Amino acid sequence: MNILIVDDERLIVKGLKHSLEQQGYNVIPAYDGAEALYNLENKQVDFIILDLMLPDIDGMILCKRIREYYDIPILMLTAKDGDYDKVLGFEFGADDYMTKPFNTLELIARIKAITRRVETKKESMILSIEELTINLGERKIYIGNDEIKLTQKEFDMLYLLAKNPGRVFTREEIFSQIWEEEPLDIRTIDVHIKNLREKIELDVKNPKYIMTKWGVGYYFNKN
Repeated sequence: MNILIVDDERLIVKGLKHSLEQQGYNVIPAYDGAEALYNLENKQVDFIILDLMLPDIDGMILCKRIREYYDIPILMLTAKDGDYDKVLGFEFGADDYMTKPFNTLELIARIKAITRRVETKKESMILSIEELTINLGERKIYIGNDEIKLTQKEFDMLYLLAKNPGRVFTREEIFSQIWEEEPLDIRTIDVHIKNLREKIELDVKNPKYIMTKWGVGYYFNKN
């Protein structure tokens, strides 16, 4: 795992680099915000240790900017220990918060805990039903190893049905949940279901995944 350490205190970076490399991590040092952003754009970064006090940009602002483009775990370091700064750090996207001076063993333990949580979250965002795989995080679906291209609404509709196998959704319910507004022309649901079946079903006349409850609506086959 590649860990980006963003801190202008070179002794801290040096010490952390040594300790983390002993744990098998690869460390990418950055001593200001600009260098951190450069590394994010040009290298594979899996985890970020971010100091709050940087010479060129406030750590909170940098954290917020990173969150706009990257979904990478961030552990924030700071000499401040006020609750306000902790809350602000979490609001700007930090996953955890440690004050200086800190225990390196505790920091490593927190890195491992955050990584486990992230991996568990990623796994929970993947639905696999026989040959069909739905990856919510990447918003992609696959039949076997082949990626199937869906529109945004088609993906949302498929995920809604697949995460509730066996539950029958009326057209009005589907419309309300996917479009997030009062049902207008619910016939559009039939069109989207038809398009979905053509993309994911081997035989659209005898569907395997998306089933019809005549007179009611649609459901995902739980068998």
